[in-house]
Amino acid sequence: MGSKTAEDEGQQGGNDPSGSTKPNATGGEPRGAHLARDGDGSLGDGDSDDDDGDNQPGAVTESLTSQNTPTDASKKKKRKKSKKKKATTAKQSSPPRIPLTKIYQNDQYPSGEMQSYESVVENTARTTAEEARYESRRLTQDGTWLTNYRKAAEVHRQVRRWTQEHVRPGHTLSEIADGIDDGVRALLDNPGLETGSCLVSGMGFPTGLALNNCVAHYTPNPGQKDIVLQTSDVLKVDFGVHINGWIVDSAFTMSFDPTYDNLLAAVKDATNTGIKNAGADVRISDVSAAIQEAMESYEVEIRGQTYPVKAVRDLSGHNIAQYQIHGGKSIPFVKTKDQTKMEEGEVFAIETFGSTGRGKTRDGPGVYGYGKDLHAPKKVITPLASARSLYKTINDNFGTIVFCRRYLERLGVDRYLAGMNSLVSQGVVESYPPLMDIEGSYSAQFEHTILLGQSGKEVISRGDDY
Repeated sequence: MGSKTAEDEGQQGGNDPSGSTKPNATGGEPRGAHLARDGDGSLGDGDSDDDDGDNQPGAVTESLTSQNTPTDASKKKKRKKSKKKKATTAKQSSPPRIPLTKIYQNDQYPSGEMQSYESVVENTARTTAEEARYESRRLTQDGTWLTNYRKAAEVHRQVRRWTQEHVRPGHTLSEIADGIDDGVRALLDNPGLETGSCLVSGMGFPTGLALNNCVAHYTPNPGQKDIVLQTSDVLKVDFGVHINGWIVDSAFTMSFDPTYDNLLAAVKDATNTGIKNAGADVRISDVSAAIQEAMESYEVEIRGQTYPVKAVRDLSGHNIAQYQIHGGKSIPFVKTKDQTKMEEGEVFAIETFGSTGRGKTRDGPGVYGYGKDLHAPKKVITPLASARSLYKTINDNFGTIVFCRRYLERLGVDRYLAGMNSLVSQGVVESYPPLMDIEGSYSAQFEHTILLGQSGKEVISRGDDY
């Protein structure tokens, strides 16, 4: 989920949906590298019999904590029992609906891609103050925390694999969003309908399905005219999975026309470059400069006209805190003079957006979602009863996790718009509009969540797709 830079925050959108409104169209198998995928697209059985190396998701490697499962190979009976147990391990369904706890035994979830740090840049040694701040993040060294994060990442991988294989022109954005949301909740084995259950696990933020010049932050809302995916569309798919408030934030772009292959390649390269350069003690400005250089080395030809791929300069990657998708640090996609450093123990969403337009966004019509202010009071003083009731629902079910109208109505909340407008006007809840580049432009996004350890980083959401 992209973070808007401070100077561009605070504008409000209108009430209409954004994106394509062309009539229904159906398409066959997509051509080109529309998913920028490197894998074979199969779901697999969840046991990760992948033999491509320890850096591939599915190979549980020794990372921030050790996860060794004791075995006893000396007794034949035990060996046979173990094989029998493995044979009864469930395979994932399509669409994915089998909880991960029925697929992976003993909480042994796949690790992400392990990367060692590049050489430390001169004059970026950790300071005493940073060591003190690292102590406040000691939770990130807990084994249960890492297991849960890897579980959330595997949920993301399996749901997005299904999305990549099955989403085609002719599907509506509502169908796609509901399929993703339902898959996440099913794999977490948490429907999220009981009061407080959404705070235990669930969607990290509203599923984003931004088309073409809508760069980010669009999700279908109840009551809006549904949008049908077209063969000519470029679709950004951005969704998050959380367990106990720790969010895996990962995104990818789909297209069904090889015209846009270079656009997708540019943004994927920029994201991977950002991941490669990220690390403890690294200055964020250095990461931003590397991202911009990679992104803007590409161009794309669309209908006979060549466009440079521009880094979107008013969005950024970000660190992630518990129940807080944007934790306070931002990673722009263009070079800055910011001397802020990444620190050991932090979690970052390394994402990039590239566009054939201006490379700068404006607020579009409609509302993507809402988020309670981090410093908002527990109760609000307002004469509007619907606002008080709605605020309690938000506290009980979402806290500071960003949510959308679909998620409210799923909980049975109705007639909430007046109350929501009251909460937004008081400043206790923020409204997020879609973010648009100029009409006729196209944009792409790729994103991964990384964990910064002492000697290396884990690209927790890495898969064989990207």
